[in-house]
Amino acid sequence: MENFDQLLYAPSDVALELAKRLKGIRKRKKITQQRLAARSNVSYASLCRFEQTGQISLESFIKLTMELGVIDEVKDLFTRPVYSSIEEVLNDKR
Repeated sequence: MENFDQLLYAPSDVALELAKRLKGIRKRKKITQQRLAARSNVSYASLCRFEQTGQISLESFIKLTMELGVIDEVKDLFTRPVYSSIEEVLNDKR
C-alpha cells in the first residue's frame, strides 16, 4: 500500500505534537502564556486551547511561531520535493 506510513498518524496526534513543541519553545524562552498571547495578538483562550488540544487556526499558529522566533521553520515546510517515483522527478518542471 502506497503511503502506508501516513496511516499511522491521526491529524489530532500531529497537532498535539506541534503544540507540545511550541509549548516547549515558549517555556525555554521563559515566556508565560499571557505574555505570548498578548505579544502575538492571539487570544489567551486560543493559546491555552492549542497547548491542551492542538487546535488552533493556521493564522494564529503562524503568529505564535513569529513571536517565538521559529517562523523560518514554518516557511520552509514543503520546500523540498518528495518524490515517490522517477516519473515524478522527470515531470518536475521547476
